[in-house]
Amino acid sequence: MKRPNAWNEYAPEQLAELEGLTSDYMAFISANKTERECCAAGVELARKAGYVDLADCVREGRALTTGDKVYAVNRNKTLLLVQLGSEPLEEDLNILGAHIDSPRLDVKQVPLDEQDGIAYLDTHYYGGIKKYQWLTLPLALHGVVCKKDGTTVEVRIGEDERDPVFCITDLLPHLGSEQMGKKVSEFVPGEALDLLVGNRPLKLEEDDKETPVRAQVLQILADQLGIDEEDLLSAELEVVPAGPARDLGLDRSMILGYGHDDRSCAYPSLRAQLACEAPRRTAVTLLVDKEEIGSVGATGMTSAFFEDSMAEVLELAGEGGELALRRCLRRSRMLSSDVSAAFDPAFASVYEKKNACFLGHGLAFMKFTGSRGKAGSNDADAEYVALIRSIMDGAGVHFQTCELGRVDAGGGGTIAYILARYGMDVIDCGVPVLSMHAPWETVSKADVYEAYCGYRAFLGA
Repeated sequence: MKRPNAWNEYAPEQLAELEGLTSDYMAFISANKTERECCAAGVELARKAGYVDLADCVREGRALTTGDKVYAVNRNKTLLLVQLGSEPLEEDLNILGAHIDSPRLDVKQVPLDEQDGIAYLDTHYYGGIKKYQWLTLPLALHGVVCKKDGTTVEVRIGEDERDPVFCITDLLPHLGSEQMGKKVSEFVPGEALDLLVGNRPLKLEEDDKETPVRAQVLQILADQLGIDEEDLLSAELEVVPAGPARDLGLDRSMILGYGHDDRSCAYPSLRAQLACEAPRRTAVTLLVDKEEIGSVGATGMTSAFFEDSMAEVLELAGEGGELALRRCLRRSRMLSSDVSAAFDPAFASVYEKKNACFLGHGLAFMKFTGSRGKAGSNDADAEYVALIRSIMDGAGVHFQTCELGRVDAGGGGTIAYILARYGMDVIDCGVPVLSMHAPWETVSKADVYEAYCGYRAFLGA
């Protein structure tokens, strides 16, 4: 069953809408490369769309009713948006869930070092990466430094054309015969992913000349950011590819950018939620952190943030109580909005072609993910898949179905199984991606647009 290429069926007005949405998406992922930045940008868009802070509603005891829009933030890294529908909350919710963290390098707590006249920041990689892909790229620093006095310093270096950038060095091929004989997984050890940040020494007193380049870096941090070395103990600094997302291809049909996994799903989910009009079922969008490392921690999907926030919403809507919350969650349905691996002809052997997704063929649905016999997977039931097909076809959304590669080739997981524990219907669906988890990934503009259309159709169903 070959699904049609979406590009062949667009009317001029659809192409205009597609270009507008994907242009906004490119601007979003270029400006927001961390979960904190995505969360803050999402809050700003939500407020403009009339959403109010759930915490304020709770504090004021403000009653919620049909059409009301609220948002909740968890530690500046997770965002929940809720628009109340005309049906009682206890009946059901339509939920979109995506993640806003992406693979990257994190700066260690005690990072600064000098070796033979070169200053480095030590890093620890976050999520599943191929370490060699991060060598010699122009890199940027994003994040925050929290000081003991309660102030927070925002860091963003390497994105403005006037900014310096950073890099991780590699060995020249003339001296690399031993290195190139190693397995790819051993090509560069994690401890060697040191970020090059300085080479110019600071003029020091005679008795303190061992690390003058390191001293120069510390002086710059003090002068430009107002922080000292001790402040790095309470910093969250992320190393990400420097530069904006770009049109890819002579036909400009694709986007090359950092963080398509999973912002190519998170942004269309956010936009679909904000565009929702008078839903029958309460519309919910959840943008979470820590998916790339197992959805753990206080800001991951396994935390109680979602459940607790929905309990607050039900209470303010006059439907409070443990049983009402359980019924609400159990009767809900969800799209776990996460990307899938697009078929790549250059690596065809790891795909089973008739069960693969393709660039430009629309939103990709995965009945199950997991690996080693579907381990760690949510496996959507046939009844729910049929319902989803009906919703998508009814709205004219281009969609396809897929698996994540051949049966024994590997696999992966999403947040789907975590929400499924409430008993709700959940299926994975998202944008097909080439070069997933690389510093620069590729998606089709058509698939980002179809994700938006599909998510809107689902929220309105």
